Amino acid sequence: MATDETTTAALAKALAHPARIRILRLLQATPGCIGGDIVGAVGLAQSTVSEHLRILKSAGVITGEIDGPRVCYALNPASLAPLADLIMGLTPPAEGACCIPVRKEPA
Repeated sequence: MATDETTTAALAKALAHPARIRILRLLQATPGCIGGDIVGAVGLAQSTVSEHLRILKSAGVITGEIDGPRVCYALNPASLAPLADLIMGLTPPAEGACCIPVRKEPA
């Protein structure tokens, strides 16, 4: 598998959980969220939120900066470019293309 495919698959996997999507939406709405604030807003146990944050950070989707005893998280939108490119490229084939499934009526 090519490196860009591996990267894209890792990004998709990191986003493949409803709680992680909630975390990303929260970070989008409130840049610089502190970890404890995320726990309260997402409504999950601190250990569960920490694991989701770890996965997102490991994939490069978010960054985390230590600020005293706390960690400030922020989105890293540039990291999603490979996944965005894939999704934008998934356009329907041109009419008359050979690979469009044809629905057959039951006999």
